[in-house]
Order: sequence, then structure tokens, then C-alpha cells
Amino acid sequence: MAEYQNLFTQVQVVAPLHDGVPLPRDDSPRSGPPFLVHLLGRIGNAQIGPIYLGGLGVASLICGLLAFWIIGFNMLASVNWDPIQFVRQLFWLSLEPPPPSYGLSLPALNEGGWWLMAGFFLTASLLLWWARMYRRATQLGMGTHIAWAFASAIWLFLVLGFFRPVLMGSWGEAVPFGIFSHLDWTAAFSLRYGNLFYNPFHMLSIAFLYGSALLFAMHGATILAVSRFGGEREIEQIVDRGTASERAALFWRWTMGFNATMESIHRYAWWFAVLTPLTGGIGILLTGTVVDNWYLWAVKHHVAPGYPLLWPEVADPALLQGAKP
Repeated sequence: MAEYQNLFTQVQVVAPLHDGVPLPRDDSPRSGPPFLVHLLGRIGNAQIGPIYLGGLGVASLICGLLAFWIIGFNMLASVNWDPIQFVRQLFWLSLEPPPPSYGLSLPALNEGGWWLMAGFFLTASLLLWWARMYRRATQLGMGTHIAWAFASAIWLFLVLGFFRPVLMGSWGEAVPFGIFSHLDWTAAFSLRYGNLFYNPFHMLSIAFLYGSALLFAMHGATILAVSRFGGEREIEQIVDRGTASERAALFWRWTMGFNATMESIHRYAWWFAVLTPLTGGIGILLTGTVVDNWYLWAVKHHVAPGYPLLWPEVADPALLQGAKP
């Protein structure tokens, strides 16, 4: 008998179609008959549907589509409504925020007004979807861990597009909607404030980013490695420890130096992932509002060495004796 390997899923369990647990009273009905897709079953559950949206889901999708259309049509207008150029230049196209001269006032549509409108609908879409996730979890008797993880990502989004621009007094401080344009904004932002790499919260965010990637990869690899012993049935393994869970725990204790259970590894990974945007948002929020130059801050607090003085110090002409005020 050949030994079962699970590098890629070879065995697919096909069960009768199921609509799921009963919905709470007064909920909208699920829509669409469920069906099976064999290729999806090779990477997960083969059943698609039925779909439940509800009022919050429908409102979120409407707001998201409005934001998507506003951004898309503004990009299309920027290439003179040429679909070929739209596709060709898509990575370089952008919907820019208002110029700094407008401050926090409402600008004309073609001078940042469309950006404000798209940002409003996109933010509404995310918040409505968060409320939907929270409500679905509570009504299904689940914990709300997923909603709070999503809230951490929304926090960083709001810092970049709302909280920090408001504190700085200008919508022009916000991030543009575009692929390369938002990367350019990030580079310019770092240069403007003395290299974001010296921001301690940026350091924490990167540490949690790499750490969560490592933890998720290690956890996924561990479960695949013991799937021949039923390791993918994690809930059963938690309550009825068997060969898979024992071997996985021993492997972690022997190679990583600490033990991780089927539950605790998810807590490690959850916290590492959630703290990535949480600490990153704090670092962005402090930039320009509390700290104007992160390199000078790092030198002052002995995080980074100062540049050696190779030339005589240049005096400020305004401070010289006899200079006019």
C-alpha cells in the first residue's frame, strides 16, 4: 500500500451538498443552489454556495463597487478614454488626493474631489463588511477573532487615508489610489521624514510581518507533514491527541526549542499578524505629527550613529552678528 503524501491534495472527499447550519430568525435567506467544483476541491472545499449576503453585505458591495468605478473611470479619463492605453498604463495610472492648498476643505471634483468621494465609499465598504463579519460570527456562535484581525488592517487603512491627514490638516497628506503611485508615495514619505526605517514602530511592524510569515509557513508545513497521520483534522487532534499531534509537538520542541499545540500556534500566528498593521499604523500616525525626522530621532536616542564631521560646521547666516532680522 502506497503511503499517503499530502504535498498536493491527492484524495478528495465528496459529500452530499449541504446548505449549512440554520440561520437565525429574521435573517435574509441564502441565495443560489450549491454546486461542486473539482479543481477547487484540490485546494480546499469543493462546494460553492449557497451565498449569504444580507443587508450589510449588499450595502458593502454597493459602496465598494462605487469606489471601484470612481477610481477606474478617473483613470480611464486620464488616458482620454482610450481602453488600450488604459490597459497599457494601468500600473502607472492614479487618482490623486487634493493638493495641500485645499487643506481639509472640499475641493473641486477634478482637483481631488473624486479622490475624497472614492475614499468615502471605500471606507464605508470596509466598515460595513467588518460589521457583517462581526455579526455573522456572533450569530453562528463563533468567536470574533476574524473581525478583530480585519479591524487591525482597517486601522492602518484609516491612518493612511483619514486619521493622519486630519491631524496634519491636509487631505494632500493621504495616499493616492494607484499601483505605482502609492509605492512612489511610500518612498517619498520615507525620504521626507528622515528614513522610515529608523521608526521603532516600523521596525516592530516588519518584525511581526516576517515573524507571521515564518509562523504561518511553519504551521502549514507541519500540518502537511503529519497529514498522513490525520494531522489536518486539527479539532479532533486537539480533543483526542494522537500520533499526528504528538509528532508535530515533538518536532517543534526538538527543533524550535519551544512547544506549540494545535491551538497555541494559531494564537501565536494571530497575534503576529494582527500586530503587523497595528504597530505600522502607530508609526505612520507619529510621522510628521510628533516626529519630523526619524534619523535625527534615532541619533538623539542612540539608535543610529551620527554622520562623522568631515568638514567645518557651516554657520547659519541668520545667526551671524550684524545680520538683519
